[in-house]
Amino acid sequence: MMTTQLFRWPVSVIQLFLICVLLVFCNSGMTSAGGIYSFVDEHGRWHFSNVPTDPRYYYGSAKQFRHISPYVAGNYTEFEKIIFETAIQYDLDPDLIRAIIQIESGWIPDARSPKGAIGLMQLMPETSSNLAVSNPLDPRANIRGGTKYLSWLIERFRGNLLLALAAYNAGPKRVETYKGIPPYPETRRYVRKVLKQWRKYKSD
Repeated sequence: MMTTQLFRWPVSVIQLFLICVLLVFCNSGMTSAGGIYSFVDEHGRWHFSNVPTDPRYYYGSAKQFRHISPYVAGNYTEFEKIIFETAIQYDLDPDLIRAIIQIESGWIPDARSPKGAIGLMQLMPETSSNLAVSNPLDPRANIRGGTKYLSWLIERFRGNLLLALAAYNAGPKRVETYKGIPPYPETRRYVRKVLKQWRKYKSD
């Protein structure tokens, strides 16, 4: 059996190529083991395993790596500065913003979801437009837009962070329709994951 931790390094262009080759090989030759799972930690390092012991692992193939930026780790310090300044501006805990970024995009600046969400805080095109974020792939604009949006949601739901997080994932109209966290497994998992990651960041 493969070891639980296969790799742990900052991503570079050459390493990204080797990772993709490895994933193609593993996914074609190790279907009995369930394939390869991966995630990016808060320092921009990729982790791979065929035994997903960490809840951040997700099943992936080489095709899912087409949006990975090779400069994630190098920009981490820059992200920290933006997060701190923006969180203070909107009277939010920087660790909460970090947690949302971790769960939303794994710190990948040009991450794109199948539903069309873009960037570190996974802004939908309509949300970006409403927030006047002209380029959601720009980390500074994305973090500022996502933080402003979260602040607006917290205000809309009268300080209820759980509802605000649910609205960040499912949309405020659905939260209002159900008068609480919508009964969507994805949304409920999302709220739990963000809160868990937030606690982890605060305890580190």
